[in-house]
Amino acid sequence: MKKIAKQSLMVAIAAAMGFGAAVAQAQTAADRVYVIDQRGEVARSGTGLCWRTGFWTPAAAAKDPAGCACDKDLLPKEVCEPKKAAPTGPMGKPASAKVTLAADALFDYDKAVLRPEGKKSLDDLVAKSKSLNLEVIIAVGHTDRLGSDAYNQKLSEKRAAAVKTYLVSKGIEANKLYTEGKGEKQPKTGTTCKGDKKSKALVSCLQPDRRVDIEMIGTQK
Repeated sequence: MKKIAKQSLMVAIAAAMGFGAAVAQAQTAADRVYVIDQRGEVARSGTGLCWRTGFWTPAAAAKDPAGCACDKDLLPKEVCEPKKAAPTGPMGKPASAKVTLAADALFDYDKAVLRPEGKKSLDDLVAKSKSLNLEVIIAVGHTDRLGSDAYNQKLSEKRAAAVKTYLVSKGIEANKLYTEGKGEKQPKTGTTCKGDKKSKALVSCLQPDRRVDIEMIGTQK
């Protein structure tokens, strides 16, 4: 029994000496604050915690290559999170402008050919666009409810297209222009104008429905 006990004691001593040598080897690097095993990796406990050396302090851990992996919660935020790259150039302030142009000012009644007055309104719009790094111009045509749905849809599309054609002729890039026709689907007058039979009074009452909504989107120069 004494012989067995003596052998067990020798094994335990040898194991302890081997472990101590590994730790000693790890601690010879003064700039490391975590125990490094013989594989060159940070030694961890059974619960996954990193073993610290006697040199460990939060400041020293911040400089250790394993600091963020082992003690991220204890280190300053800027140490473990990469800095965001600074913008390479000045960023313009997002801007948008929406204008509603009466179709009666742009076109003759029931027509899709721009009037001189309508062209002047669009010239003003082009001038305003020069203050923007323009991304897109959206032109949406609308009609009143007089006439068939199909006819009004087509007329609204033609009017929006006429606006686009003119803006392109004034230097706006075609790929920055989006057009759409809504026909009579989005009236502004609601139910205020009574009757369905075409009359001068009804045509006048429905005037707000005949329009082209134009929105410019970009950033300020």
